[in-house]
Amino acid sequence: MSSPLIEQLQTRHGLTLLDGDSYDHFVYGNEWVVLFFCNDPVMFPESHDVAVILPELLKGFGQLRGGIIASSVERELQARFRFTSWPSLVFLRKGEYLGVITGIRDWSAYRQEMTAILAAQPSQPPGFDLDKVCGAAAH
Repeated sequence: MSSPLIEQLQTRHGLTLLDGDSYDHFVYGNEWVVLFFCNDPVMFPESHDVAVILPELLKGFGQLRGGIIASSVERELQARFRFTSWPSLVFLRKGEYLGVITGIRDWSAYRQEMTAILAAQPSQPPGFDLDKVCGAAAH
């Protein structure tokens, strides 16, 4: 995950890198959390775009605290939150799932989706869409 843009999220913008030791403390210690799942930015170059946009989004939603998911726990947490593409932003309130935004959006779409997600009641993450995971031939 080493990328200058991803590293700047920590050094310049104060986002926390979350691993197996720090994840629970962070998500349960902050009321509103957004988790950035960037995977490998070389394989998923849109992660760089999200890394540029995320600090601005956090400024517009002051209650949110941002964390970057370390590669060591990314697959385990991806399975828990059941999203199927990268980059992804997962939103939690008091450690409970609110929603996810995958891929890149334009500014107004991010703001609109985030407003709706943050107004939602906590719920279970949606089930996997097998067409997305396995392809249509899986049926």
